Amino acid sequence: MFVCNRFHFTLEHPLVMGIVNVTPDSFSDGGSFAAAERAIEHGLRLREEGADILDVGGESTRPGATPVEVQLELDRVLPVLAGLLECGAALSVDTMKPQVMAAVLMAGADMINDVNALSAPGALEAVAASDCGVCLMHMQGSPRTMQAAPQYHNVVAEVLDYLRARIVVAEHAGIVRERLVVDPGFGFGKTSAHDLSLFRHLDHFAELAPLLIGVSRKSLFGVLTERPLQERLVGSVTAAMLAAMKGAAILRVHDVAATVHALKVMHTLAAEQ
Repeated sequence: MFVCNRFHFTLEHPLVMGIVNVTPDSFSDGGSFAAAERAIEHGLRLREEGADILDVGGESTRPGATPVEVQLELDRVLPVLAGLLECGAALSVDTMKPQVMAAVLMAGADMINDVNALSAPGALEAVAASDCGVCLMHMQGSPRTMQAAPQYHNVVAEVLDYLRARIVVAEHAGIVRERLVVDPGFGFGKTSAHDLSLFRHLDHFAELAPLLIGVSRKSLFGVLTERPLQERLVGSVTAAMLAAMKGAAILRVHDVAATVHALKVMHTLAAEQ
């Protein structure tokens, strides 16, 4: 069970989380949906395609991204939340800022997706009193510097230890386990070799808590397929299906329709007669 404010998901099958970036500089679709009206239209389209959750972001976390002020992030996100509130999907907000967390929860958000795993001062307090779902993600460094020279002795063990510790901290703050999901943070302070190691051990992460996987259009597929950003659909969907087979509970994707169709085919073909 994943408790996510207005929604209680049984997690019998993987959920699809559609990405709604309201930023001019996100790595994949920066600027495409920056205006609130276009972002709302995009979110509604993703819902029609089968998204269970919509992840709205007002600050890019791509490598090298510059932080934005709290008010600017809220100005980007709040109108989109209002426009999507009754669409039938759970609404997640991708933010690192406790002030933004508190404001969007007041505005009806169902989930906080934090690349800092609630480590900023005040973040735990901002979400603890609500019933929102929370994604705790691992990131080495900050978006501005994380890809400069990421290093680990054992990336799988270190990321597991970090997420395990953040779960304990969250529970001590009063956030019950049913509200938590974890994300290894592909591409967030990791090389392609690190990402591959993490992916091959996803089953270990799925034992910690429900697992959210966000590999859609990542640079890993550029390395593996030598295809540019907008030609990574096949790699992204293939990886999403493999992640589902390895226990992923939530698939965070740009291409919702393709992912939903692939899940249907996979479940049908794998079903026992």
